[in-house]
Amino acid sequence: MNFPLRVLPPKVSANSQENKMALLERHDKNAVTHLRLNDPGKLNALSDEMLAALQAEFNALKEDRDTRAVVISGEGKAFCAGHDLKQMQAGRQAEDGGKAYFKDLFDRCATMMQTIRTLPQPVIAMPHGIATAAGCQLVASCDMAVAAEGTRFGVNGVNIGLFCSTPMVALSRNVPAKQAFEMLTTGEFIDATRAREIGLINRIAAIKNLEEETMQLADTVARKLSAAVKIGKQAFYDQITMPLDQAYAYTGDVMVENMLWRDTDEGISAFIEKRPPDWQQ
Repeated sequence: MNFPLRVLPPKVSANSQENKMALLERHDKNAVTHLRLNDPGKLNALSDEMLAALQAEFNALKEDRDTRAVVISGEGKAFCAGHDLKQMQAGRQAEDGGKAYFKDLFDRCATMMQTIRTLPQPVIAMPHGIATAAGCQLVASCDMAVAAEGTRFGVNGVNIGLFCSTPMVALSRNVPAKQAFEMLTTGEFIDATRAREIGLINRIAAIKNLEEETMQLADTVARKLSAAVKIGKQAFYDQITMPLDQAYAYTGDVMVENMLWRDTDEGISAFIEKRPPDWQQ
């Protein structure tokens, strides 16, 4: 499936200078960056090369002052089928049976997933088709997700004798424990409706409207004061693991800092005076 991208020419970045067959395509429109996994023949597997491409773009986005929201989608019939199993099996040819390669692979994947959380911009997954194993982990690692009707999600490694332990980290931080454990131990898929019910995704859209509805959400976020969204995203993930009293103390300090900004003063004044805010950031 080829989602039409109504975009401006891509910016100069780690991947945007590559040819049209780049593993990862980047398109920018207004303040939204759209990253599209582009290896449909492998169901957009998170190969060594795909992981490197994603990490490079995320590193660039950390310093990007123009991008205020990020969307991640997949080309072809699936969003992402997880790790490249053929590439993983090839790693077994090393003298150590692949131990060093596997450790490096999972470390690199974990770093990439965690980088999503540290980006100043909210990141929205736009899955369709299937999102399995590390592909499901990618959805769970994003801040929000809008899925196409009919999308199936799974952490199916147990079916081939490999428990999805690293995907479990992101999944178990999105959905209730019993639901996550059932998915991990049965290897069964859940559909988009169930994924929304348990909190893995935010919204469901008809396939023909998927990009439009996802971009509307991204545009809504991108119109907010970027500095406030940035400080809020960091505070959200910091406080969620704290005891209640520490969370309130920490977020109170964050709000004090936020209140002292010139643009926050302007935003509140504009609201009281019933006019659009004149934000500088």
